[in-house]
Amino acid sequence: MSNDPVVYPYIPNSVPEIKARMLAEIGAGSIEELYAEIPTHLRFKGPLNLPEPILDEASIKRHVEQLLRKNRNCSEYLSFLGAGCAQHYVPAVCDEINNRAEFLTAYVGESYADHGKWQAFFEYASLMGDLLEMDVLSCPLYDGPQAAATSLRMASRISGRPRILLPRSMGEETLSVIRNYLKGGRDSALEVGLIELDPATGLVDVRDLRSKLSDRTAAVAIENPGYLGVIETRAEEIGRMVKAHGAELVVYTDPISLGVMAPPANYGATFACGDFHSLGMHLLCGGGQGGFIATHDDMRYVAEFKDLMFGLTETVREGEYGFGEVLFERTSYGSREKGKEYTGTTTGLWAITAGVYLALMGPRGMQELGQVIMQRSQYAAKRIAGIQGVKVLFPTPFFKEFVVSFGDTGQSVEQVNKSLLEHRILGGRDLSGEFPELGQSALYCVTEIMTKEDIDRLVTALEAVAGQG
Repeated sequence: MSNDPVVYPYIPNSVPEIKARMLAEIGAGSIEELYAEIPTHLRFKGPLNLPEPILDEASIKRHVEQLLRKNRNCSEYLSFLGAGCAQHYVPAVCDEINNRAEFLTAYVGESYADHGKWQAFFEYASLMGDLLEMDVLSCPLYDGPQAAATSLRMASRISGRPRILLPRSMGEETLSVIRNYLKGGRDSALEVGLIELDPATGLVDVRDLRSKLSDRTAAVAIENPGYLGVIETRAEEIGRMVKAHGAELVVYTDPISLGVMAPPANYGATFACGDFHSLGMHLLCGGGQGGFIATHDDMRYVAEFKDLMFGLTETVREGEYGFGEVLFERTSYGSREKGKEYTGTTTGLWAITAGVYLALMGPRGMQELGQVIMQRSQYAAKRIAGIQGVKVLFPTPFFKEFVVSFGDTGQSVEQVNKSLLEHRILGGRDLSGEFPELGQSALYCVTEIMTKEDIDRLVTALEAVAGQG
C-alpha cells in the first residue's frame, strides 16, 4: 500500500498541494498546529479505519445504491408508522418548485441576491397564518419539538414565571428535546412538570392539571391532536383554566388536521406550534421536518421571536411593494449576545415547499383531505378492532392515529411487527417502552395515501399474525 496521502475526490481541499497553499496563507507549518490547544492525550493517534477511496462517479453511485437497497422503504412496503413523521402524498408541483435553482438551498441571503426567497417566505407565513388563524409567523425552525421548546421559552420570558406544564402523553423524542432546551441558555433553567394521562380516554387529566396550576406557571402545553392520536375534546376548558391563572396556552398541532379541526387560536391558544412535515415533505430519514410558531399580532409576543421574520413594505416607487426583514434587532444576528435566543440556518426550503402545498390545496382541498384521513383511519380502527384478541384503546375521537393493544394475543408488539414484515408491511410504533401502562400496544397511523385495499391487506395480515400466539 502506498504511503502517499489519500485524495478523496468528493471531500473538498483534500489535495496535498491545496492543503499546503491554505496552510501557507494562514502562516501555519502543519495541520497539527491547528489543534495545538487540544491536549495530546485527547487526540486520536494512528490512521483512521476508512475504506479505500472510490475514485470514479459510476462506482461510488453503485456502492451507494447497494447500501440503500438494504433499507425497507415505503415504496416497497405499506407503512402504518406515524408518531410525528408519517407518509403523506406529495404533489409533483412541490418537488418541481423546490428544485428550482433559485430555491434549492433556500438560504435567505441579502436583498440584492434574494431571487424571490423573501417573497416565498412571506407567502408561506401568510398561508400558515390563514390556516392557523394567527397573525405572525417567523422563518421555520429546525423541527416541531424545537418550535415547541422555543414557544415555551418565549412564554416564560413574557410572564417572568419559571414553571412549564407538559402532557405526560407527549412523545418521548419531543419531550426529550423540550427538557434539554429548557435546562439552560441565556435565560435561567425552567422547571418542567408533567400532567397525567387519563387512562380511560387518553386525554389530559384535567383534574391533575387543575391541581398543578399556580401563579408560578408560565405556560401549559397540550397536543391537539395528541401524540396518541386523540383529539383533545376539553381543549376550550383547558384554555380557560390556563388563562385564569395568567399563563400562556401553547398548542402543538399537526397543520394537516386543520382542514377539519378548529385552529388552536379558537380555543384560547396564545402560541400555536408544531411540525409542518405533513405539508408536502417526503419521508427523508429524518430530514423532511420543519417547525413553526404562530402568535397573535401583539408586540409582547412578536418581540420574543428569535428567528427572522419577513414582511411586506412599500418601496421608493409609488404603488410598488417589496419584502424585507422585520425587527431584525430581535435576533442574535442583530443583537449578538443580547439576542433572546441564538438562531442559525433553518429549514427554509421546506417553508417554500409548504407554501406551495397550501397554495395548491386551498381551504376546500384541506377540508377534503382532512375528511379523507379521518374516514380512512376510522375504517382501519373499526376493522382492526374486529380481530380476535386485538383491541383499539380509548373511545375518544382521533384524527389519523390510534392505539392498538395486542395484549390478549399473547404476542409482543415486537413480535407482531416482525411478522408483519413477512407481509411487506411496516406495523405501528411500539409504545410498550414509552407507555408501559398500556401494555403491548402500538400506535397505528392511517393517512390519505392508504386505500381501502391497503387497509384490508393490513387487517388480513394481522388476523394471520394474531393467531400465532
